[in-house]
Amino acid sequence: MDYEKELKELKESMEKAKNLKYRAEARMEQLKKQEDEIISELDKLGVKPDALDDEIAKLKHEIESMLKEVNQLLPKDLLNKQE
Repeated sequence: MDYEKELKELKESMEKAKNLKYRAEARMEQLKKQEDEIISELDKLGVKPDALDDEIAKLKHEIESMLKEVNQLLPKDLLNKQE
């Protein structure tokens, strides 16, 4: 068995693992910073992160309601005559 070769391969593997760890830590830090920014923006909007799904559903309902109202107010009979 070639111990020198095996030790060299182990050293290279450890170096690769160390580089992966540093990149993962940097990515984690970046994601944490993004999370903090998003939470800060939500706070400015008065929305709690745990209520985000409810807020999205509420806004979706408001949009659908407004679209329905706009469609009802359009003079469809006049629009159909111009086609």
